[in-house]
Amino acid sequence: MHIYRTHNCGALRKDDVGKTVRLSGWVHRVRDHGGLLFIDLRDHYGLTQAVADPASPAFAEAEKLKPEWVVRVDGEVVARTPETVNPNLPTGTVEVRIKSLDVLSEAKELPLPVFGEPDYPEETRLKYRFLDLRRDTLHANVMKRQAIIGSLRNRMREAGFYEFQTPILTASSPEGARDYLVPSRVHPGKFYALPQAPQQFKQLIMIAGFDRYFQIAPCFRDEDARADRSPGEFYQLDLEMSFVTQEDVFDTVEPILRGLFEEFGGGKHVTKKFPRIPYAEAIRKYGTDKPDLRNPIAMQDVTEQFRGSGFKLFAGMIEMDANTRIWAIPAKGGGSRAFCDRMNAWAQEEGQPGLGYIFFREEQFDVSNKTLLGISRKQQEWDGSIYQRLKANSYMAGSGPVAKNIGPEGTEAIRRQLGLINGDAVFFVAGLPNAFADFAARARVKIGDELKLTAKDQFAFCWIVDFPMYEWNDEEERIDFSHNPFSMPQGGLEALENKDPLDILAYQYDVVCNGVELSSGAIRNHKPEIMEKAFAIAGYPKEELEKRFGGMLRALQYGAPPHGGIAPGIDRMVMLLCGEENLRQVVMFPMNQQAEDLLMGAPSEVSPKQLKELHLRIMPPVKG
Repeated sequence: MHIYRTHNCGALRKDDVGKTVRLSGWVHRVRDHGGLLFIDLRDHYGLTQAVADPASPAFAEAEKLKPEWVVRVDGEVVARTPETVNPNLPTGTVEVRIKSLDVLSEAKELPLPVFGEPDYPEETRLKYRFLDLRRDTLHANVMKRQAIIGSLRNRMREAGFYEFQTPILTASSPEGARDYLVPSRVHPGKFYALPQAPQQFKQLIMIAGFDRYFQIAPCFRDEDARADRSPGEFYQLDLEMSFVTQEDVFDTVEPILRGLFEEFGGGKHVTKKFPRIPYAEAIRKYGTDKPDLRNPIAMQDVTEQFRGSGFKLFAGMIEMDANTRIWAIPAKGGGSRAFCDRMNAWAQEEGQPGLGYIFFREEQFDVSNKTLLGISRKQQEWDGSIYQRLKANSYMAGSGPVAKNIGPEGTEAIRRQLGLINGDAVFFVAGLPNAFADFAARARVKIGDELKLTAKDQFAFCWIVDFPMYEWNDEEERIDFSHNPFSMPQGGLEALENKDPLDILAYQYDVVCNGVELSSGAIRNHKPEIMEKAFAIAGYPKEELEKRFGGMLRALQYGAPPHGGIAPGIDRMVMLLCGEENLRQVVMFPMNQQAEDLLMGAPSEVSPKQLKELHLRIMPPVKG
């Protein structure tokens, strides 16, 4: 017999009844039922119930057991009685009657429980991550992660890609976040950078003639943590293809992502053909370039309905600044004053002055005396043709301060534009879109969730396309790249030389699922003269370009194929497929929000000797 086990704790079934077996694992739980001790024994594979009765030589030892002790038991497999069968356990039809028990290691009093998985402070969970990982949910998430990565590798190989590894110690690159720098001992005063992404290397692989590359790539960015972004490091499915257009990339990547989400999505519907949404349209309709298309709400511009209207606040804003826009957020089924007031209060909690609204309800129309019940006399005198149009003895009235001020004609025009009916509402945001789009996006999400309009039983994918090549950097008062600096501008060199940089679009794209950006990608610039001009517009003189990106620039001068790629985030995909809202629930050893590894104590101070070898000296931050 093996020294530790003949079976794992998830293996025994009814066919094993009568066998003498040996199991090893952690004590998950101990229950005393009238003198019988029931011990749930757990390992990586599952859980088996073991029983010690007072007549067993092992009983005295079993009475000492505490949660998370590691033990070995020998015993006989017996069938459970029908009333004690546990249908929720694969091993639930049997139990092991203990003949002998050995304690392999003891556990101190636990800083957090493994059984039951109650909520515990994140600081404790991260400090004792090895205990946290024993919990069923987190353990299952990590195992699902490795299965997802395995499936991705298989799918990429089936699609004709080859897996190559790129360097970890490299040069700094403008990917949009701060680099992690590594001082060089043998080159005093010089530093390596950990790659924010293998961007330049995967392009060089294409230039070297390997045609289709992928890797599960580690990436390092010194940026603040968010629920959907780990600080420090993360992994992505990095891929690149030669002799392709944007559509070729889409046609290759879509089946891989769709198949992956169908395989691991628990039966949820997955978008069959990912819609393409231009960046400007996404901002206008959803307020964000990461729209959650499970939510059917699409905003519309209703600026003209307020121009010169009786709603002086909006009308005055339009008159003062021609760039002012009024966006309407339709709310199907939100047509009650209570809901509208609740949304208005939410907007104030979000730091906004409020959220204007109109809600619609059906009013009765008395044909005999031409009285419109429920509205003001001034409204009753409105366009007499209403009597001819509304033969059904009822009409749709708008309520709320906005409706009162813009009048029934303006209210009806908004209702018709948005296709609203009895019981619906509409909310308004106003100002400069760049300033209010983020709030409008959050309001759209809030309304969709509150009214249960958002379909939770699907994975809704889309491509966001036609990103601006450049944006204005207010902080530094200059033009900057808005996305990947190595992208091909739409229109090529001619566009760079003749168009306003802020009007130039790029062959750049994002893939989004359920409001989560999984990846950015692009068709790359493969001509040196375009690269030089593109970087010059962003303020990089040729000398600086050659200094920072000389390897890439030289490579483009020796025959580069048209190429493009993308890099979906592994952590974010696993988060969606596990139904989690925080990346730390799907990463084995994550950092906290302050980019600290509480388990290993990183970052940590180093000795003066190490600093001397690296030619470094610590300069305390200047106070104030």
